[in-house]
Amino acid sequence: MQTITWLEREDGAVVRLLDQTQLPAEVVFVECRELAQVEEAICRLRVRGAPAIGCAAAYGLALVAARSRAGSPEAVLAELQEARRRLAATRPTAVNLFWALDRMMAVADLAAPAAGVAGVASALIAEAKAIAADDVERCRRIGRFGAELVPAQADILTHCNAGALATAGYGTALGVIRAAHEAGKRVHVWVDETRPLLQGARLTAWELQQEGVPYTVICDNAAAFVMAQGAVDCVIVGADRIARNGDVANKIGTYGVALLAHHHTVPFYVAAPLSTVDFTVECGADIPIEVRAPEEVTLLAHQASRSVCPPGAQVYSPAFDVTPADLIAAIITDRGVLRPPYPEHLLQARDEGSNV
Repeated sequence: MQTITWLEREDGAVVRLLDQTQLPAEVVFVECRELAQVEEAICRLRVRGAPAIGCAAAYGLALVAARSRAGSPEAVLAELQEARRRLAATRPTAVNLFWALDRMMAVADLAAPAAGVAGVASALIAEAKAIAADDVERCRRIGRFGAELVPAQADILTHCNAGALATAGYGTALGVIRAAHEAGKRVHVWVDETRPLLQGARLTAWELQQEGVPYTVICDNAAAFVMAQGAVDCVIVGADRIARNGDVANKIGTYGVALLAHHHTVPFYVAAPLSTVDFTVECGADIPIEVRAPEEVTLLAHQASRSVCPPGAQVYSPAFDVTPADLIAAIITDRGVLRPPYPEHLLQARDEGSNV
């Protein structure tokens, strides 16, 4: 499942994105020919999920360079710096966005003096493709490591969507579930609907259906009852940013699920590549939390005729919350399964790895 693809058209380069706002009703692709379209796609959640956002931003910078009319390396670097600023402002919580932008700009800075404008474009296209391919491989490793934690027969609860749609192709939390399923384990997934935009009901359920993995959609506030019935063996979620101490920012509602899992002694696992760890942030309190537009709560599917709130209702719609490290049984990374103490083990995994 390719969520993001680089294409060469007769009229120039194109970044093709699977429009996730149209799923599951339709499979629609958006073709971006300019930076503003990539920005809009990220802001409007046409592409979403921390790794996928990073890949989209990387391709966005490559698109700027490929379509640039700059007459000198200095001029194209100035265009790229402005593009980086604009893309960095789209989603403040997902750290993979900034990681990918910094990686792309480092390549541009290195290529510009010797390669010229065309050389910068070629280098950035190659780097964006490498970031996407690297993400798929990281997710496959996460899947292999995480599958070992899944019992031979397991009921797994997940929140939001951390599958192929949220990455360059394989998935983090759903990558673990997919790997367990491919290994012959009998898994069933409880899919939280994930209000207000229903990424679980719309996207995770759709992905699992494509893969033939048994699943059941539940409304978010049914999770406690399902756990109380003993019907959940573990919880696996993704992450948008992980602090140095192991605190995890993920889709709003994740913290509540972690509290429920702790109360019912259900293991709560987070699956994410090490690129999602922000070693400059001490703890979750320092992670910037994006607040979304009220209409995502007050309107069903953004339709003005389907308001679920009275006119003028005050709305607070944080897109993410923070789960404290002490509620997390393990963080499943592309470097292995990490357990407390997280500050020590995250740093160790970073230092032993490369290109993180």
